[in-house]
Amino acid sequence: MLDVGHGQGLNADGNLPLPDHMKCGESVDSLLDTVYPGITVLDPKENNDQYFLERTILNARNDDVDELNDKVLQRLNGPVITFCGADSVVTERGVDGDVQYPVEYLNTINVSGLPLAKLKLKLGAPIMILRNIDPSQGLCNGTRAILTKASERVLEIRILGGDHAGKLAFIPRITLCTSNNDLPFELRRRQFPVRLAFAMTINKSQGQSVKHIGLDLRRSVFTHGQLYVALSRCTSSLCIKVLVESEAFCTPNIVFPEVLL
Repeated sequence: MLDVGHGQGLNADGNLPLPDHMKCGESVDSLLDTVYPGITVLDPKENNDQYFLERTILNARNDDVDELNDKVLQRLNGPVITFCGADSVVTERGVDGDVQYPVEYLNTINVSGLPLAKLKLKLGAPIMILRNIDPSQGLCNGTRAILTKASERVLEIRILGGDHAGKLAFIPRITLCTSNNDLPFELRRRQFPVRLAFAMTINKSQGQSVKHIGLDLRRSVFTHGQLYVALSRCTSSLCIKVLVESEAFCTPNIVFPEVLL
């Protein structure tokens, strides 16, 4: 049992050593092999809901999550389907002046809560919904699903887990705007409100319980609260696998909230 709380279990350097059973090698590939075994032989046309429902990889940063999602997507069978979003800047006449931003620059912006401008998917891949589309039918922000069909105007998905597990639903393209970010303007992006869900941010995983967790800690978490959330997403510490650059783990001198795994 791993006790992460009130600074207990720290070594002389103020770090929390990882139990050997949590280590999964020293490369991203070793983490992917551990969390998603046999994914290269899965048939996207078959029902793999339980396989994807039971596992995910967590990371603290959006950019790292996108990189992990792309790596796992390459392992999944089937052709990549790319959807390009339409980006623009919300301006107010007489206030914002004539400042114009190249579309190529707008397409590179990656902020929390917005889908990618260049969205790459595959049939059979797990995705996460980013907006409350129809809560009464289970289509909420944070809902995970499997992509079953795709066209330029709508995605057909099958919901993973919860009261609506197995239900088919449709996701249209919608226009989303940024809010409360560090951009000097308001970005408007028309795109499917989904992201791949092989991996997700620690913050986005709050409220979810998964049987197999991969924790990518090549870069440290932002706060002790994120560590608490990440370690408490799994039902057993024996099913948590962690990728770190060194044997010690955690920022020195942080006192963690109590969680028993």
